[in-house]
Amino acid sequence: MQHGPAVRRRKLGAELRALRATARLTSGEAARAVGWHQSKVSRIETGISGVKPADVRLLLDAYGVGDPELRELLVGLAGSEGNGRHHWWHAYRGVLPPTYRDFISLESQASGMRTLETSVVPGLLQTPAYARAVTRAALGGLDDRKLDALVEVRLARQDVLRAEPPLELSAVLDEAVLRRTVGGPEVMERQLERLLAAAHLPHVRLQVLPFSAGAHIGITGPFVIFSFPTTSDLDVVVLDHMTSSLYLERKEDLHAYSEAFNTLLIHALSPEETLDYIAAVRDGA
Repeated sequence: MQHGPAVRRRKLGAELRALRATARLTSGEAARAVGWHQSKVSRIETGISGVKPADVRLLLDAYGVGDPELRELLVGLAGSEGNGRHHWWHAYRGVLPPTYRDFISLESQASGMRTLETSVVPGLLQTPAYARAVTRAALGGLDDRKLDALVEVRLARQDVLRAEPPLELSAVLDEAVLRRTVGGPEVMERQLERLLAAAHLPHVRLQVLPFSAGAHIGITGPFVIFSFPTTSDLDVVVLDHMTSSLYLERKEDLHAYSEAFNTLLIHALSPEETLDYIAAVRDGA
């Protein structure tokens, strides 16, 4: 259980170590190939030290890795030069805490996202007015400038659903998400309409978990599971708390949360039933 940056370093290091092994190189041979000391390779592979994107490219060249998708993913995990989405969130460094920046970084590089939401609409599906109301409620006392910036960030994150290829989003929404009037009736009505529109996208799957399902395996709180292209070794679970986030990387944790999510899908309404249910709530049922 670690914070985001440490998880990213460890996962990147583990993948680089596996690629070195595939290339049949010792850490000393890899170091000589790129002109480093062996200790630098070891620190990178164990996640003790961060690594620059340019250094990742050097290692990938030495290991004969030509897969452009894998190269882009690993370079993106290294940091600022990253992938084709240009790390736009760095412009908000003065507003965003490090854990939120790292969450956005993972989100921008992921190929899939599975999420259980128990209180609010997922950030990737929020309307501007809903996002403003949620942010104001969650972070009381913000001045208008910071509030505007945080809402901008929330909306900019949604570009992953319009990317090519887009993020595959599967969300289970507790019925409370639909029933809680955030920002007033008009804001909520537009938000429900946004959910209906999103549910028709081929890469978005929404399922409502109705109150009638009773207690369920996700009742202890929301979670997110990020999946990455090329290798499942980079998958990670994120648990949000009021002042921080926890990132779970162990295979046992990933398996447990994946099984929990699959169980929730079984007890939730089908995607087709969910469309009818959201529309009924919108219409006052």
